[in-house]
Amino acid sequence: MPRIRPGRVRTKNTNRRAPLLLSTMAPEDFNVRPAEVKSIACPDCRTWRRIMGDKVLKIREHCISDKLADGAKHTACPGSDQVVEINIDVRRWQAKQDRLLRDAMPQETRRAAQQFYKPLPAPAAPVSRIKAEATLDSTRQSYLAHRKGCIRCVDGQHCTDGGILARRYVLALHKEPARREAREQLECQERRYARKQAEQWPVVRKEQWAKHGGEAVEKANNLCTERTAGSLSEFRGPRLPLAPQNVEAHERRQAELGKRSAQRNPATSAS
Repeated sequence: MPRIRPGRVRTKNTNRRAPLLLSTMAPEDFNVRPAEVKSIACPDCRTWRRIMGDKVLKIREHCISDKLADGAKHTACPGSDQVVEINIDVRRWQAKQDRLLRDAMPQETRRAAQQFYKPLPAPAAPVSRIKAEATLDSTRQSYLAHRKGCIRCVDGQHCTDGGILARRYVLALHKEPARREAREQLECQERRYARKQAEQWPVVRKEQWAKHGGEAVEKANNLCTERTAGSLSEFRGPRLPLAPQNVEAHERRQAELGKRSAQRNPATSAS
């Protein structure tokens, strides 16, 4: 397969115009991406042409008409051999063009600049491999659920998982009497301990109060802390008045409250 060589400038002639600055053109009228062939829309004929050269960049010589094959006369375009000067930041221009292209795409075909792939959840472990407390009810339910959904477990035949669940159920069935007996013994011990605590609690409290309670504790507490005015002890609290300070005002207030209550509930007061 022949190797395609890039086009070269075979002449040093120019169209004697001032160099064409890319900064004066619209960003969509030229393509100077590093990995692509440089091209530009000719300012004169508005057709896309290649930019030739390595150091001195010029628009490739082209005809003003695209109908030469139909017998049209060959007329060179005035924009041929136009010197082009790249005076822009190519990276910034490329980033802007990529953003414009992405915004112009339809929403259903638009993709993010960076793809984030959500990791797939790990497959759930089969029931036969789940390590949990094997009780008689749980092993029986697991075995019956597997037999209901498995097409290879028929009559006395089991698949690999079905055989594991069946052996686990049989083992739990053999261990159930010993487990029930141990559970009953534990419950009996708990009831016995609770009964013993209930019987000993009053006796222990009496012994504690006889040893640490009484007037000795009250006197020791009064010696350690200052008592507030009008109090007999820190245990008993301050002496509170039992009668109202103003007896007449108190009776007047009670009479007013009785009248208000009679006005709100006339049926109750009439009875």
